[in-house]
Amino acid sequence: MRTLRRIQWPLVLWLAVVWVLLWGKVTAGNVLTGLAVGVVLCLAFPLPPLELELRLHPVGLVRFAAYFLADLTVAGLRTVWQILTPSPLPCTVLAVPLRSRSDLMLTATAVAVCAVPGSAVLEIQRSTGTLFVHVMGSDSAGTDQARAEVRRLEQLVVRAFGTRAEIADLTAPEPGTGAP
Repeated sequence: MRTLRRIQWPLVLWLAVVWVLLWGKVTAGNVLTGLAVGVVLCLAFPLPPLELELRLHPVGLVRFAAYFLADLTVAGLRTVWQILTPSPLPCTVLAVPLRSRSDLMLTATAVAVCAVPGSAVLEIQRSTGTLFVHVMGSDSAGTDQARAEVRRLEQLVVRAFGTRAEIADLTAPEPGTGAP
């Protein structure tokens, strides 16, 4: 009985859906086999419990979406310009310490940064909450601006999806600067 409590049933259901999709037919046998495979996988490879503390803040979500779409457009145009001009393309890797330490906010910020053309997250250091970001077209003079853009994305992500405590952490001084 204790083993059944350890099973994450949403994960089992998701694995069953994937199983049925792989077989290409929705039949009772495929669904039951998918559920059985999901249970066996969850017992064989147990995952830590998922604590999803996601909150949706409509105003923050609209602000994030508007900024993100504008950032996508500007970054896309900037990337096209950099590719079409024959000058050498400066690139750099930045370590950007973030204020939010939750796995969900770190991941959401990293995904948002990766989606913007001309930037890619190379590594996330969970212990320090640091993103290592490759930025195309940024020389030493543009590194502060690139860091500010990543922190702005973090702030918008947290204000759109974060808990009250995570939003309150945004008023703390930025890591390494002493300024909010």
